[in-house]
Parts: sequence; structure tokens; C-alpha cells
Amino acid sequence: MDISINKIKNLPQNLQIIIAVVPSLILIVLFFFFVYSPKSKEINVLDAKIVKLDQDIALNEEKVRKLDALIAENELLKAKLARLKEKLPEEKEVSVLLKQISELGLQSGLEILLWKPEARKTQTEGLYVEIPVKVTVLTEYHKLGDFFSHISRLPRLVNISDIVLKVNTKQEQEGRGFIDADFTARTFASVKQEDTKGAKQ
Repeated sequence: MDISINKIKNLPQNLQIIIAVVPSLILIVLFFFFVYSPKSKEINVLDAKIVKLDQDIALNEEKVRKLDALIAENELLKAKLARLKEKLPEEKEVSVLLKQISELGLQSGLEILLWKPEARKTQTEGLYVEIPVKVTVLTEYHKLGDFFSHISRLPRLVNISDIVLKVNTKQEQEGRGFIDADFTARTFASVKQEDTKGAKQ
């Protein structure tokens, strides 16, 4: 070993520098090709995966925020639908509602002269059916007003239309004005989904 070192020391300075530097260069080249370069590629691949995962996380977080909003909106729509169903009974419940309207008329002091259910009309999209009833009553003005007021407070949807009022001179008593009132009471019923499908087929 001493001989080798002495021989190197006896060499020209340029050769000594080359002999000292070459092994280091070889180690650097080997490190670059066998360690740094593969690891660098792996790091770049991992960086790309991290960026992709970050994007996916951001996208999913946005979806979650939208999902929360959609869930809240769905709950509101369900509550609204429940309220509408209260106003729009199933068809089998309509007879009970019509009886209730008739009883309200009697309670309000109306003498019902005509109560005539007419043909039912299904709405174009088949979501509900309109059920009109032609009504003629003998009553006083304020009692008719009381009756309409009771109707407006019903939880179910009932429309009063086609009102025609005529003074009934035959029933005049001590200044009390009696009238014959003709009108149409329209109520509405929901149509079951399976009934709608059957009608379309």
C-alpha cells in the first residue's frame, strides 16, 4: 500500500488529480443512474398521484356539500308534499269531505235545495281529479257568508265558483232578506300513481 501511494506521489500532479477525482465521478454517476434517477421518477409518479388524489378529494368534498343541500331540499319538498296531500285527499276520502261541506251548510243555517255531484274531470297530466258539486241553497246573506268562511278554513282544498244570488221575495220575514244561492263547490282528489300508469298504458 505504501509503495502504491509512493508511486502515486511520484506521478505528475495532473495524473494525481485525475486518479483522485475519477473514483468520485464514478460513484456520482453510479449514484445518479442507480439511486437518484429511479427515486426521482418514483417521486414524480407519487407527486402526480398526490395531485390527482387532492383533486378527487376536493371534488368529493364539493359533492358532499351539494349532497347536504340536496338532502335538505328533499326534506323541504317532502314536508311540502305532505302539506299538499292534506289539501288533496285520496278519492275514497272525498265522500267524507263532501258530507262535511254539507254539514257545514246546515250548521251555518242554509237550507239545501239542491246537491248534485257532477262528472269528475281528470287533470291533463293525470295527477289529480276535479270533483264538482252543483249546489242551490235558501239562506240569508250573512249566513251564506258564514258558510263560505267555514269552507275557506277547511284543511282540504275546496273552491266555490259560479255564484249566482237571487232575492227570494217569498221568504221575506220581518225585514230578513232571504236569497236563493246557486254555486259550484269543487274539491280535488289525488290520483294514485298506479292508476296513472294504468291510464297511460
